[in-house]
Amino acid sequence: MGLGDWFSTFYTNLQVADGGTISQRYKNITKRLNTDFWNTASDTPHSLYVGSYGRNTAIQGFSDLDMIFQLPYSVYEKYNNYSGNGQSALLQAVKQSIEKTYSTTNIRADGQVIVVPFTDGISFEVVPAFINKNDSFTFPNANGGSWQVTNPKPEIQAIRDRNASCNGNLVPLCRMARAWKRKWEVPIGGVLIDTLAYQFIDAWQYKDKSYLYYDYMCRDFFKWLSEQDSEQEYWKAPGSGQYVYGKGLFQYKAKRCYNISLEAIAHETATPKQEWSAKQKWRDIFGANFPDK
Repeated sequence: MGLGDWFSTFYTNLQVADGGTISQRYKNITKRLNTDFWNTASDTPHSLYVGSYGRNTAIQGFSDLDMIFQLPYSVYEKYNNYSGNGQSALLQAVKQSIEKTYSTTNIRADGQVIVVPFTDGISFEVVPAFINKNDSFTFPNANGGSWQVTNPKPEIQAIRDRNASCNGNLVPLCRMARAWKRKWEVPIGGVLIDTLAYQFIDAWQYKDKSYLYYDYMCRDFFKWLSEQDSEQEYWKAPGSGQYVYGKGLFQYKAKRCYNISLEAIAHETATPKQEWSAKQKWRDIFGANFPDK
């Protein structure tokens, strides 16, 4: 097994394998809400995967699946005219609808979402929302009672377009960075991972290459991350330009893993090749999903 096979296997190990369970739950929730709010039993329209799953950058073992459900404008008018916290009342109404399908699940309304937890560790976070003329969404914030706007569609499209323009290498980079985050407990959110990977790969000289260059991609990405301004508070998300705020400093752990990647590459290129040692170094960075055989 050569270097390209190592990273190909690693990428395969990171892919979400749900056997259709996620899709079925998504359809069940969509059908229930369509029945109660749109007077149709269809399990298809008015829903959208968002978050890392929607951007296709989630990895196996992820816990939160975000979905938007579009409600009729008349529902907005109803709850916007409440004398009290109409946003909280709206979340409760959507929660009560979902409970008709998942009656034994400990569903809760939490700020801007309805959380639907399942026994396999995955929680659906349903955002009830209203579509705007520019294709963004207005959604309720029950904390204090206000309306906020999110614009996930251009973010999803931007990741998709850049992934296509760099030989399908952006999505694997986003997923590998999540494995690094998990292994090293890096204080960085998924949107920021995708934003930084999106920025990095556009100028990376080998962006059109294959798995054979993934050792270089990881090395160069960690170096690039380590050199980001530690004073920077926010970045702009691809496509939407919405602000993505940092959760802490990631530069030091990126620098450490850049140095480990240099050791891994030194083992790879040694004569004779020190394959086992190289793999152990990559496992030090990415964890047990990186193959050791």
